[in-house]
Amino acid sequence: MGEVFTFIFGVLAVVLIIFILSGIKIIRPYQNGLVERLGKFDRILKPGLKIVVPLLETMVKIDLREQVVDIPPQEVITKDNVVATVDAVVFLEVVDPYCYNYNIANFWLAIVNLAQTNLRNVIGDMSLDESLSSRESINAKLQKSLDEVTDKWGTKVTRVEIKRIEPPVDVTDAMHKQMKAERYRRAKILEAEAEKQSQILIADGQKEAQIKKAEGEAEAIKQVADAEKYKKIAIASGEAQAIVNVFNAMHEGRPTKDLITLKYLESLEKMANGQATKIFMPVETSGVLGSLNTIKEIFSNNDITTAEKK
Repeated sequence: MGEVFTFIFGVLAVVLIIFILSGIKIIRPYQNGLVERLGKFDRILKPGLKIVVPLLETMVKIDLREQVVDIPPQEVITKDNVVATVDAVVFLEVVDPYCYNYNIANFWLAIVNLAQTNLRNVIGDMSLDESLSSRESINAKLQKSLDEVTDKWGTKVTRVEIKRIEPPVDVTDAMHKQMKAERYRRAKILEAEAEKQSQILIADGQKEAQIKKAEGEAEAIKQVADAEKYKKIAIASGEAQAIVNVFNAMHEGRPTKDLITLKYLESLEKMANGQATKIFMPVETSGVLGSLNTIKEIFSNNDITTAEKK
């Protein structure tokens, strides 16, 4: 009998240890624990070592990390009746473990279908060209619409990204041809603009060169004229100085009126040989004319004396 009681006591001890150990729970830093007591929600357990009452309480761990939901590709009809294949990816995180666990039966199936439906609605209101060039706008609209619905599920949509928008093959070929034609047109426009700019620069350069050449010629003419002017001024100044010197020399030598008269006659002879049609006489012509009469009388007397001698 003693061995039987010992065996039973050992079994009960093992069961008790297992029972106690089953109530010890470890919650990781990125988790929360939802505890139910006899089928009714009781409390939320934070990360750490926690104890629950076995058989009376059960616990569900909720992952609070950001989750990624891949939205399968689907065909969407755009506003201009083009069938395009679109797929996306949704990033979300649990902010309320209670709502996440009790307000939706299958959250992942719900979020996939909700994202597909909203994706059809958003792209269906756009043309193909708009949808291809407005991914940021599509992402923002999808995020807003999904976040409004999933708020009561205890989750927050942090980001939505369109992975691919693929038009039909014939539309893609047409788009490629259109893009090629547009690039060819832009290249021609750029080439024409470059040629136009080159011609403008060449014309401006030629004009500038002509202006500089004209300015150089004008400056050369001005310098030649200035040199000629200075030359004439120097010659006139020299001649004037020579006249002054001659005049001073003549007066210093005390010339007689007869000598002065002879010099005037020599000057008149030179002036008569020139091309001038007018001759300006000095102011003191009376003295000169008197000297001329005196010379005339001298020559006359010489002629009479010569005749008498003969």
